[in-house]
Amino acid sequence: MTTIFDPGKLQDALEGIHRAGVPGVFAEVRDDGEIWRGAAGVADLATGRPATADMRHRVGSLTKTFTAAAVLQLVDAGEVELDAPIGWYLPRLVPGERGAAITVRMLINHTSGLAEYLPRAYPSLAAFPNLARTTPESLDAHRLTRFRPRELIELGVSGPATGAPGGAPGVYSNTNYLLISQLLESITGTPAEKHITGSVIERAGLSDTELPLGTEIAGPHALHYESWFGMIDPPRDFSVFDMSWVGPSASLISTVADLNRFYGLLLAGEIISGEALAQMRRTVPVVSFELKQIDYGLGLQRLDIPGHGTYWGHEGSVWGGGAISWTRADGARQLSLAVNLQRWNRLDASGRPQPHPIDDALRAFTQLALPSRG
Repeated sequence: MTTIFDPGKLQDALEGIHRAGVPGVFAEVRDDGEIWRGAAGVADLATGRPATADMRHRVGSLTKTFTAAAVLQLVDAGEVELDAPIGWYLPRLVPGERGAAITVRMLINHTSGLAEYLPRAYPSLAAFPNLARTTPESLDAHRLTRFRPRELIELGVSGPATGAPGGAPGVYSNTNYLLISQLLESITGTPAEKHITGSVIERAGLSDTELPLGTEIAGPHALHYESWFGMIDPPRDFSVFDMSWVGPSASLISTVADLNRFYGLLLAGEIISGEALAQMRRTVPVVSFELKQIDYGLGLQRLDIPGHGTYWGHEGSVWGGGAISWTRADGARQLSLAVNLQRWNRLDASGRPQPHPIDDALRAFTQLALPSRG
C-alpha cells in the first residue's frame, strides 16, 4: 500500500521549521504524480514579504550533481575516462605525480586528497575547521570579488593534502569541482556554465534554473540570511553576492519544483545513460564540511532512512541559503526544500556547534515527507 502524504501535516511541519527560527522555508513533495507545495515564514524580515513555494534560490552544492552529470555525458560519449589521470587532461593545473595519481573519478567523489581552497581565499576563515577561531569578516569583504577559477584551484592544489589519492574516507573539497569545470571547458571548448546549461539544465527543461554570471538573483526570491554560528547577530542578508568563489561547484539558482524535476529525470536515466548512472551511485565514505561522514558517489549523496528506504540527492549551502533534494531509489517519492538561514547553530565552549531546534524541525519534516512504500 502506498503512503500518501497528508498536506495538512506537511504544512504544519513546515511551519514548525519557521517557528524553530528559520525566517522562510519552502518545499515541494511528489508522490507518484501527486504534488504538494508549501511555504512558511517570510522572504524578507524587514518588510514581512511572505515566502512562497515558487521562489528562486541559491541551492549551493546541489550544483555538483549538475556538473557531475555534464562530465558523465562526456564519459558516455567516449570523450572522458573516469579512471584516467587528471594530469592527462589538465597537466598545468595538477602537474607531476599528483596529476598522474588523481583520476577524474577521484575528483568527482572527493577522494583526490586535494585541499579546500576557501580558507585560503577568505582570510577570516583560515582556521577552518576550528570554527571558534574563524570570523565572518571575509564574507562581507568578498561580496563583489570576482575570483578566477584557476587562482582558486592553485590555492587548493598547493595546500596541504587531506589524504592520499583514492584514500578513504575522502574529504569534501570544492577544489575538485572547479577542476571538473576546467575539464569540461578543456574538452568542449565552451565555458563550463554555458556547457552545463545546454547539456543538462535545458535538456531537463528547467526553466527556473541557471548558473548566474552576475551577483543578483533574478525573479521572485527570498533574502539569504547568514548567521555564521551566531557571530552575525542579527543574521545579515547575502543574497547579492558574486558567486565566482564557487562557480559550477555551488552557484546554481533553482526552485524546489525544478530540483525535483531534475533529480527525477536523472535517476530515471533521462540525463545520462544507465551505465553512467550506476557509476554515479557507487559510493565511498566522505567527510563533509560539517565533519560528518556521508555516503558519496559521483555528485550524488546516498541517504538511508531506517524504515523509509534509500534516497539519492544532495545537500547544499551558500552564504545565507540552504537546500536539500532527495529522490527515493524507485523514483516515486521526492522532496526538495530550501531555507533562507544558514549556520544557525551557536558554538559551545569547545567550539563545537550546539544542537538547535531548527535541526529537529528539519528532521521531523524530512521524515514526514519521505515515507516508505509498504
